[in-house]
Amino acid sequence: MKLRLIIIGSIFIALLIFALSLPAQAAPVSQGAQPPPTNTPNPNGNIYYKVQPGDTCLRIEYLYSLSDTQLRQLNTKLDANCTLSTGDLLLMGIGASINPTPTLGPSPTPLPPTITPTPFSGTTQICVSLFNDLNGDGLHETTEPMIPGGAISVTEKSGKYSKTFPTLAGTDPICFTDLPAGDYNISAAIPDNYNPTMALTYTLQVNAGDSAYVDFGAQSKDTTVAQPENKPSTSPILGIFGGLLLLAGLVLGWYALRLRRPASKLKDSGLSKR
Repeated sequence: MKLRLIIIGSIFIALLIFALSLPAQAAPVSQGAQPPPTNTPNPNGNIYYKVQPGDTCLRIEYLYSLSDTQLRQLNTKLDANCTLSTGDLLLMGIGASINPTPTLGPSPTPLPPTITPTPFSGTTQICVSLFNDLNGDGLHETTEPMIPGGAISVTEKSGKYSKTFPTLAGTDPICFTDLPAGDYNISAAIPDNYNPTMALTYTLQVNAGDSAYVDFGAQSKDTTVAQPENKPSTSPILGIFGGLLLLAGLVLGWYALRLRRPASKLKDSGLSKR
């Protein structure tokens, strides 16, 4: 009777350990299984994402190839814990506006207009860079080249001037010369395979004889984003140990049955002799 209880207890413990080890064999679910949403700007040029149930900042940053710093720069109301609520709209980027309008809010910080004392021509100059923001920090460094295939537009609000030039490879900005003094809307359109790292519109007031410089940055979507390492919840060694213990219990049960058979035959033989 004691041997039977030991065998049953061993089999039960082995089954329990084996069941606990099963999560170790399950393949982790990759957050990248879902395709990223389409980056389609609204008429104002802004790209938004509507928070879905179960979303986290880490998942959204992965879908849009953004760093945590970039997501917080675009959405300054996020708290320290990056708390999200279903239905919230998060700003993912700012594209070219279908109907360009003056845009307040986040914008690149151009160098202050440099007054040119001589010669005084009565006109001004605005130079604009669309650079490849390789490290995504929103600052134009000397090692970050221009992005070809985009476009730069400069428009005076009252209609005195409006031109658009395509961007080219290299290191030189696009300069708009002989501009009349006034208030200007400056915007950049980036190629499809890039994401903005800063606002792509800027409003600037210049006086006659001034020179101004404005930088816009974007980063290639092909830039890799480090993914969090998925670790199994239970060590696979525990599963192996549970399997071996289960096998040992089965062997003990079979051996116990073998021991009982000769005893039964002997008992039957004694009864027949009587």
